[in-house]
Amino acid sequence: MFSKPTLYLETTIPSYLLADASRDIVAVARQDITRRWWHRDKNRFDMVVSEVVLKEAAKGDQGAAQKRLAFLEQFHILEATSDIPKITGLYLKGNIVPFGSVEDAAHLAFASIHEIAFVCTWNFKHLANAFALKRLRTLNEQLGLYTPSVCTPEELLGE
Repeated sequence: MFSKPTLYLETTIPSYLLADASRDIVAVARQDITRRWWHRDKNRFDMVVSEVVLKEAAKGDQGAAQKRLAFLEQFHILEATSDIPKITGLYLKGNIVPFGSVEDAAHLAFASIHEIAFVCTWNFKHLANAFALKRLRTLNEQLGLYTPSVCTPEELLGE
């Protein structure tokens, strides 16, 4: 089905890519990096999203949400298999992400179950986090699941 490396676009990527210029210097840098990566490398990957990305993208300012949702229409939506809720629950129970972060656990479950090569995110708190990734690798090994590489657009610019 896919001919290139697969990449799961977590919600922060279209948010930074499409947002109006921020006054926060960290956000400005992330917007710039995301846009440079997108324009240079978007064709190097078969990009996918999940229903979780669509639900998160629909939140907030309605004008911005419509822009994000229109952008996301171009991507393949991963099937929500019956294993997704089970694995999401195990990720929460295993403290891969904090208990209240169901969406973040679901992003990882979709990518793991569908064996997506990369999860691209700016979420350092729960996803692109060395401790969370160590716990994810350990649990996925025990479950016999694939573990995707979780990275930021900046990390993907290095190639």
